[in-house]
Amino acid sequence: MVVESVIPLVDISQDEATAAKQVCRACTEQGFMYVTGHGIPSEQVDAVFAQLKAAFAMPLEAKQAMIADENNRGWTPFAEETLDPERQSKGDTKEGFYFGREVSPDSPEGKLPLHGPNQWPPEDLLPGFRQTITDYFQALTNLGMRMLRLLALSLGLPAEYFDEYFTSPMVALRPLHYSAEVSAPNAGVFAAGAHSDYGMLTFLKTDDVPGLQVFLNHRWHDVAPVPGAFIVNLGDMLERWTNGLFKSTLHRVVNTSGRERYSMAFFFEPNFNTRVECLPCCVSDDTPAAYEPTTAGEHLLAKYAQTHAGYDVNQKQQRQQRQQ
Repeated sequence: MVVESVIPLVDISQDEATAAKQVCRACTEQGFMYVTGHGIPSEQVDAVFAQLKAAFAMPLEAKQAMIADENNRGWTPFAEETLDPERQSKGDTKEGFYFGREVSPDSPEGKLPLHGPNQWPPEDLLPGFRQTITDYFQALTNLGMRMLRLLALSLGLPAEYFDEYFTSPMVALRPLHYSAEVSAPNAGVFAAGAHSDYGMLTFLKTDDVPGLQVFLNHRWHDVAPVPGAFIVNLGDMLERWTNGLFKSTLHRVVNTSGRERYSMAFFFEPNFNTRVECLPCCVSDDTPAAYEPTTAGEHLLAKYAQTHAGYDVNQKQQRQQRQQ
């Protein structure tokens, strides 16, 4: 199947040097790419989609029992997220879940924002859900580490350059269920408002219902799913790390079909305390550093505070202070 698209396709099963050159071009020009040759079987992806659709079909009271907590783990209701507050007249016409890397609340890492145990559906309600998602997490984490090698090589760095910053990565699976409501951009109604992703890398799988659009060459373009491929895009943190060399591209979801739509994004981010400052290889006298240093955690918390009505970035810290 051949899909005409403004974003390139990169087969990462080819030799790393060739793949890295193609990744570099996609990162500097589009900020999006289709990735094939990843080794994740379609049967595994299909099994995850089946479990996630079952989760969204749970009774409302079951989902409400999983409402997103202080670690931003759990269910987010329709319209809870507004990705483009300046242009939207109401929240996104979608509901979702957040599942992260499982972290014990009693561990030192469990004291950090965005870290902790997941909220899982009851096993008797959704048998096998937790194991299916956990296995997918591991597969996508492995893929993320492969992509880090290609990113490093594309920048002229050693292949293992980013590894030390991903020993305890902030990873999150974000399944989404879009309602059948038709979007009305002129009225500020979107399935997902225009935004760029916040972090390092996003690995996206969607069903066959259209909706995703990217903003390139001064206009919006449809991005159709390619069978067997992940849609991979760069986030603001990677653009910041590379001093703007790599692009974090604006995208949105517009429902023109009047059909429900399902997708799942896997966000692959560095350790919480990773220092993010412009890489020396991306800075010169002609191109000085355009971004102040920050940390991965501070960067993400600031972004979530802007777009999630149900998430209080200070809630966990305030509770910990009360308990002292």
